Amino acid sequence: MRRIALWVGCLIVLLAGCSSTPASDASSGRRAHRAVVLVSGGALVTPFTSPTEACHDGDGFLAAGNTNTALRAYLLSHGKQVYTAPAMNDWGPVKESSPGDIGPFRDCPPQLPESMTIMSTGDLDAGGEHLARFVGYLHDRFGVTDVDLVGHSNGGLWSRAAVKVLKDTGSPVMVRSLTTLGTPNVGAIPPRFHAGEIGLAACMGQGFCEKTVTGWKSLVESADKGLSAEDTVRYLSGPDGWNAAQGAALDGIPVTVLAGTYFTATGGDPTVWPNDGTVSRSSALAEDVSDTVMPWRACWTAPLVHWVGYTLELGLPWTTSITDSPDALARVDQAIDDADTALAKPNRQGC
Repeated sequence: MRRIALWVGCLIVLLAGCSSTPASDASSGRRAHRAVVLVSGGALVTPFTSPTEACHDGDGFLAAGNTNTALRAYLLSHGKQVYTAPAMNDWGPVKESSPGDIGPFRDCPPQLPESMTIMSTGDLDAGGEHLARFVGYLHDRFGVTDVDLVGHSNGGLWSRAAVKVLKDTGSPVMVRSLTTLGTPNVGAIPPRFHAGEIGLAACMGQGFCEKTVTGWKSLVESADKGLSAEDTVRYLSGPDGWNAAQGAALDGIPVTVLAGTYFTATGGDPTVWPNDGTVSRSSALAEDVSDTVMPWRACWTAPLVHWVGYTLELGLPWTTSITDSPDALARVDQAIDDADTALAKPNRQGC
């Protein structure tokens, strides 16, 4: 665990830089307090942190959990005001993780109530409602008026659900942009296997894929509270699916989608290959999500895996993780910087 913590300090040294965040919206004359909100993915436990308060950093512990620590450090070093949305893998508020976990944390700022905490093994829309309440808390407590949402894995879907809630309820907070990393917009591979949408043959004999999908059942039985069934094509796609139900929520919001393509298979099912070990490129890039639902998007791909746990299992450099790759972090930062002008550019750049 100690080596996971060490890379955070190295990342700050290697990638630090500065860029200013505008303090006002010139087009409307209103004073803007902009912030980045990082949203972690399924089954993860992530503490609430602010730009000035985080958990103990060092001695094998991470400042903001295993998928947000590097992103937080990078974006803070580039002049962003960064908050991490709290997420718990069970009912209730965030509890400190065990030292044996991947990316443990301790000595955190006071954590927020369950009503503002994403239940990371549960329903997408419920998680979106909790995230929307968290954004409202940032407005009331810190004066945040504009947010850039950055979601890893299912964090991208909770972010999309929150955007709809914020718009539908007339929130005073404006969503400037959405950036997703390895988000299962039309399903994830292990849940699709568990639901019977694909068979073992879809793994094309690739050992890591076979191990991941066959092991999913035990994870569902031990921890899942509904999320796995929603990370499927049957739930997310089609005229009556979750994507269609989002309607026009993303109108006026530039979306940047990042996909990992570390695993490949010649002639494999294009809804499965290439993939990052959990989510296929086609799903991460929302290829089957219409422009009616996602009117403007830019795409980015690289040979990366879904999260740092896979790098440890496979013996890869930690920078092979999509939430830890310097190139991926730079693309996230660019998406935030470009948010005010992105919609004037052509749709589906890099897609």
